[in-house]
Amino acid sequence: MKVTTINTNISKNAVANISHVAKQYWVLTKPRVVLLIVFCAVIGMFLATPDLPSAQILIAGTAGIWLVAGAAAAFNCLVEQQIDAVMARTRARPLPRGELNSIQTLLFSGAVGGLGVWILYAFVNPLTMWLTLATFVGYAIIYTLILKPNTPQNIVIGGASGAMPPVLGWAAVTNSVSAEALVLFLIIFVWTPPHFWALALYRTQEYAKAGLPMLPVTHGAEFTQFHVFLYTIMLAATTLIPFAMQMSGLIYLVSALILNAIFIGYGWKIWKNYSDALAKKAFTFSIAYLSFLFAALLVDHYVMV
Repeated sequence: MKVTTINTNISKNAVANISHVAKQYWVLTKPRVVLLIVFCAVIGMFLATPDLPSAQILIAGTAGIWLVAGAAAAFNCLVEQQIDAVMARTRARPLPRGELNSIQTLLFSGAVGGLGVWILYAFVNPLTMWLTLATFVGYAIIYTLILKPNTPQNIVIGGASGAMPPVLGWAAVTNSVSAEALVLFLIIFVWTPPHFWALALYRTQEYAKAGLPMLPVTHGAEFTQFHVFLYTIMLAATTLIPFAMQMSGLIYLVSALILNAIFIGYGWKIWKNYSDALAKKAFTFSIAYLSFLFAALLVDHYVMV
């Protein structure tokens, strides 16, 4: 009986340990961030066709983009582990806590990213594979290694890689990149600065401590607050392009007007009556904003068809 009990306990501990390690690798992929990326890519797939994307393209495209995005996130964690260790919102990640080491993370990123690239090449199309690989390079290398530590415009320039998901989804279905896909890219590109600067405003001291030249660190809070407001106006104008080019109809237009009114309201308050609590609310809303905006595009797309 004692031997059986000991063996059972060993088995339970082994399962618990495997589960814990698996969870740490999962956390490396920044699942909440990647979920939004994949959501926008999937919307791009549906918008690219008047019908429905094929099951193979939908499944393989989603899986491949998800895996490469997760690999890019893991590589970002590898490069920024020392920065993550001094910031409250990131110090609990696996590398700063010592749950995983650099070699494990590098191998994991390479294996997951490689699998994603292969899936896209074999089951989707080479164009989507190359665009997704370029997005990986843009985020994991150009943004993380070059832009983020060296310029306060890191979010503006680096936002190009973050704006690629709907283009990837579009390319997966059509094997091309059209003007409509570039409009979707532009919306996310203009959305990125007010989204991240709202975060940077209430995390300014942490970014300064980490030595990162975010806009509120280099140019001050007031300058950043004004630019958050300015970009919400630019974003509102940009989101009207789909309606102007007859890519969408009234459902999207009304949704965009409502969402933009709320976001501009946040931008105005941040500029004129700033508080950390307000910036946190604006940051949280910006995520919902993008999700609802793209969901409205999808609904409108099939209503129009």
